[in-house]
Amino acid sequence: MTGKERILNTLNHKTTDRAPWVPFAGVHAGALIGKNATQVLTDGELLFDALKKVKELYAPDGMPVVFDLQVEAEILGCELVWADEAPPSVKTHPLEDTTQMLCDCKQPEPDKGRLPMILDVMQKMYRTYGEDTALYGLICGPFTLASHLRGNNLFMDMVLDEAYVKKLMEYTTTTALKMCDMYIDAGMDVIAVVDPLVSQISPEHFSSMCHEAFKTIYDYIRAKGKASSFFVCGNATRQIEVMCQTGPDSISVDENVEMKAAKAITDQYNVAIGGNIPLTTLMLHGTQQENMKYVVNMLDELGSDNLIIAPGCDMPYAVPAENTIGIAQAVRETDSVREMVKNYEAPKEDIEVELPDYQHLEKPLVEVFTLDSATCAACTYMMDAMNVAGEAYKEQIDLIEYKFTKKENIARCVKMGVKNLPCVYINGELKWSSIIPSREELFGEIDKHLKQ
Repeated sequence: MTGKERILNTLNHKTTDRAPWVPFAGVHAGALIGKNATQVLTDGELLFDALKKVKELYAPDGMPVVFDLQVEAEILGCELVWADEAPPSVKTHPLEDTTQMLCDCKQPEPDKGRLPMILDVMQKMYRTYGEDTALYGLICGPFTLASHLRGNNLFMDMVLDEAYVKKLMEYTTTTALKMCDMYIDAGMDVIAVVDPLVSQISPEHFSSMCHEAFKTIYDYIRAKGKASSFFVCGNATRQIEVMCQTGPDSISVDENVEMKAAKAITDQYNVAIGGNIPLTTLMLHGTQQENMKYVVNMLDELGSDNLIIAPGCDMPYAVPAENTIGIAQAVRETDSVREMVKNYEAPKEDIEVELPDYQHLEKPLVEVFTLDSATCAACTYMMDAMNVAGEAYKEQIDLIEYKFTKKENIARCVKMGVKNLPCVYINGELKWSSIIPSREELFGEIDKHLKQ
């Protein structure tokens, strides 16, 4: 059975010889050839070379061609900030100060933005690996794209102007359908709709303002004869069921979601589930044996039906290649790897962190715990909301971000009892976890602490 057959059988809920393996090597692919994120996301030759190295080292059953949720936003007028070890982030939001809709003339076309390069690489990948490897075309989901266009105002719009949000979602859904057409024509087997901000809203808001958009997209992909996946990072636990109700062939989640409980829901809807190898604690900072043991344990607990083994999201740039190679071996040779790591104990990290004296602070302390606001869209918008408060209150408050990509911050999260990212603590108390507060909620909470 080829890797492509393995992926498509899983997405069509048919029998496979083992669980398939999909490494989400976006910018990490660049690291494998010594090139930075900006280089591989703007140069087709480098991107193709990087993808060939992913195929060679990690023996994937399926693989994304590009993992960049800003491709559509850039075409629609958002300015980007580029980085060496992460995809670009959105700097400006063309609809931030207006409720006017963008012109349809701005919608993506094959000759706009970076699409000529991306489509060319997709076609090369299809010609080179398309017979035996399932190729994933990743598009920015309509809700995250709406936030790219509108900024954090979108979250207040959801409370005050639901009609406007639905209209904006119609526009971004049109964008998604155009991207589907182009990526399918370029040879992609699976269209993955990546929408991290879905984890930051309630299931009720999702059902009322997002359901129709996602259902439209998955119905469209199915009518085109292709498979679909719904990627959401962050704590999407409460959204699993409403995600399944939109009709994707699969969903993909990260380590914020408990896989056994999530799979019990996805199995009820006959939707495959992918994930959820931890990105930082395991892939970036763990040992090869830890990664192998995690995968073996997941397979032992969940079985291989309706399951795709994958990282929780786009792999960090600097993940050691040996960790991912170990994961691939654990997927392919589960029995022998199980025996190999059965007595393995992970080394204990001895990192001491000192917590603030929360009872005797001179002013309110706002602590933001993120995966990394430079790479995770949900974290970006959570941090943006806090930066608005920082600008408004200036010296009246202290504001700090703790990125989970650093070992000392992992230790801090453990000591604080942080369970999900992104989240916000004020004076040591959890205030928002995987929910981006409105400006009014945030400022009200800060004002309350200033009066104490």
